[in-house]
Amino acid sequence: MKQLRHYLAILFLLVFSAGLWIPRLEYHSESSRLSDDLVLSEKFRSQPVPEEILDQIKGKQNPGELLGIYWLESGFGQEKGPLSLKEAADRRKRWERAYGWSEYLLACQAVWDDLVYFPVAEFPDSSGLRVSFENSWMFERSYGGERAHEGTDIMPSVNENGVFPVVSMTDGVIENKGWLELGGWRLGIRAPHGAYFYYAHLDSYAEIEVGDQVKAGDLLGFMGDTGYGTTEGTRGKFPVHLHLGIYLIHNGKEVSVNPYAPLRYVEEKKIQGFMQ
Repeated sequence: MKQLRHYLAILFLLVFSAGLWIPRLEYHSESSRLSDDLVLSEKFRSQPVPEEILDQIKGKQNPGELLGIYWLESGFGQEKGPLSLKEAADRRKRWERAYGWSEYLLACQAVWDDLVYFPVAEFPDSSGLRVSFENSWMFERSYGGERAHEGTDIMPSVNENGVFPVVSMTDGVIENKGWLELGGWRLGIRAPHGAYFYYAHLDSYAEIEVGDQVKAGDLLGFMGDTGYGTTEGTRGKFPVHLHLGIYLIHNGKEVSVNPYAPLRYVEEKKIQGFMQ
């Protein structure tokens, strides 16, 4: 009987220890998903957002944080994640203690929390003028050497320069304006949370200059087909479209992220067209 009590005591200690360590191991396993290079990884850069999650973040004031938690909980959509963003939000505390959370959260907020409008203004239904876009992230491009497409192309229903108004998706400051060989006439706007929104292949500019403050919805210019040439003003190398890019600075490195899901997020938030 004495030996039995001894074995039971040992068994109790083992069960008690397991109760203490298994949750800790589970936490450390999960928190290890956060690292200095997570924002530089392809899984973060691709910004995967299922339709049901996209619907849930619409109208929320903190979409970046909600998506950030969802991605960690679901392994960027590769595992069974929270059934709702409310469940994801309830699990914030166990992530905010993890190393790298603050930097990761800032990156998520930079991409998502400044978004207000779709970057192409809307025309009346009777006009027949529409735009479309697909997820072309990392598609192959060949001009200037083999490379991957780091953005989303928004294609107009009419292949004509100067018809479709391009507007700012966010508030921000114009950091760059002018000619680039690949981007043609382009604008770069730094949004309040730090993301850089890149609008390329413009036909013409609105009356704005580097250093100007812009508000979400302000006219930036008109969609065109400029670019793919070292000579300023090169046109006609591809159909009229708007190339949108989103870039972050993380640990001193510039990193592009997929604009497709952010565009889907604001797809229904279009302002009325500006006349050329």
